[in-house]
Amino acid sequence: MRRFDMRLPAVVRLDGAAEFCTETQNVSARGVFFYLDRAVSAGTKLEVTLTFPPHITLTEALRVRFTARVVRVEHPLPSLRIGTAAMIENYEFLRSNGTQDFLGALQQEWKESH
Repeated sequence: MRRFDMRLPAVVRLDGAAEFCTETQNVSARGVFFYLDRAVSAGTKLEVTLTFPPHITLTEALRVRFTARVVRVEHPLPSLRIGTAAMIENYEFLRSNGTQDFLGALQQEWKESH
């Protein structure tokens, strides 16, 4: 899948744990890459909420929440930040009024790619 270099605000909730604020490094229709300050294992389930800003949606900000599974973890030295790649398994749009054209197109594209 094509990846888009996007630094978007994200909130990551580890399976049954607290939330962590981060930002994405890249996003595709099937996955996301971001950095965490905590090690996670491949296979770990996550819940991620992203906010797409108006300059991307061409209307208002749009939040998307999805469940994902960690597929790759990178431990670059000497950084304490841990690169985390996760495959999107399920998603929902948290805001739908006022952005029907964009929302419909985005939902269709995501459904076709899953």
